[in-house]
Amino acid sequence: MIDALAGEIALQKDFFGEGQTTALKSVYLGGGTPSLLEAPQIDRLLGAVRDHFSCDADCEITLEANPDDVTVTRIRQWREAGINRLSLGVQSFFDEDLRWMHRAHDAADALRSLEMIRDSDLEDFSADLIFGVPTLSDAHWEENIRRMIALQVPHLSCYGLTVEPRTPLESFIRSGKYAPLDEAQSARQFERLMDRLQQAGYTQYEISNFAMPGHRARHNSSYWKGEPYLGIGPSAHSFRGDRRQWNVSSNAAYLRAIAQGKIPCEAETLSAAMSLNEYVMTSLRTIEGCALSHIALRWGLQESGRIRRQAELWIGRGQMVCEADTLHLTRRGKLFADGIAAALFA
Repeated sequence: MIDALAGEIALQKDFFGEGQTTALKSVYLGGGTPSLLEAPQIDRLLGAVRDHFSCDADCEITLEANPDDVTVTRIRQWREAGINRLSLGVQSFFDEDLRWMHRAHDAADALRSLEMIRDSDLEDFSADLIFGVPTLSDAHWEENIRRMIALQVPHLSCYGLTVEPRTPLESFIRSGKYAPLDEAQSARQFERLMDRLQQAGYTQYEISNFAMPGHRARHNSSYWKGEPYLGIGPSAHSFRGDRRQWNVSSNAAYLRAIAQGKIPCEAETLSAAMSLNEYVMTSLRTIEGCALSHIALRWGLQESGRIRRQAELWIGRGQMVCEADTLHLTRRGKLFADGIAAALFA
């Protein structure tokens, strides 16, 4: 698989245009458990990136890690390989929550790994938390937030538990083994999260992402700004302007194709309406908001005017404001972001 990933990197060298005039500003090793890789394997992958793409001198290079994979030695090896940012899947500091989520690590692993990262020379790191978990009381949620603040974690990604179709969780709820998720609990915990992190000096620069000054994730921000990105590996998605492509999900099919010098992907060209809807969905999630002037320039005054008129409903409900010709969700509106965006779609 490592050979195939390096092979696809070579095959995709002209993805951003022949000769690639713009240097990469972020590289992200994720989409699974890359912290299981040995240091030489990470070296191989990052070496392939540098061989075929130019990178900014201060390129953000992130590795997703599970708490039980983190050791002082591994942190040092990751740093030597060029990793300058870690994203740690903590989820909770309470064992009952981690057991319910079938996580491999326990609360002690989560705390120990964060302390090791904080005490290393790695200045940029992030941790994930999940709220709305049935086993997670409001008191324990408060404690999760308090610990992250006390540990001086510079970036937090916090997500509400969702039920995806055709997953074990969806099956358990449908069969009655698990109770349906409590939306009131999820909303209450999300509002408390926003309050506590704002008080602690974090900026909610995207609905699910909070950063101390100077610690916003460049990689994540690229998605919300609609910048091109290249995904490598099985199931990886890529985006370039009005074109989106995705690799096959089968490991075996992926390996066969790369061995034959082929990129095993499907692609679609986004229509004007699809591109507009994507901009509305992503921009409303950010602190910068949805710029009506940008919509007018790219999709026309008619669409800009339509969205401004339709936004009046949400402005009237106190869930949105329009400032300097830009739509922003209010604190309350962030609870309904997906629904509001969908209502504004072309």
